[in-house]
Amino acid sequence: MTYQESLSALADPTRRQVFEAVARAPRPVGALAKVLPVSRPAVSQHLKVLSDAGLVVCRVEGTRRIYAVRPEGLADLRNWLDQYWDVVLGSFANEIAEGSAQDD
Repeated sequence: MTYQESLSALADPTRRQVFEAVARAPRPVGALAKVLPVSRPAVSQHLKVLSDAGLVVCRVEGTRRIYAVRPEGLADLRNWLDQYWDVVLGSFANEIAEGSAQDD
């Protein structure tokens, strides 16, 4: 999966709520539907998109499917974001150095 798929999946506000609920605790669809303002079928559709984007995984426990955050999916997204954080911090450091040099 790519960071673009992750960002696209998380762009939808309801899907973000589904993701955040799963991030707090792994849960089956029914439990998610109880805490979210959408139906079970809608939760299932959102979980499919999140799964296709590599952000959640499903494990089977008896007759239930339990959804949980996929750490590798988050790592891919974080790695992409971190590269910009490094650039921003580097630019900030340059600005400070240039400002200090002008004060001398």
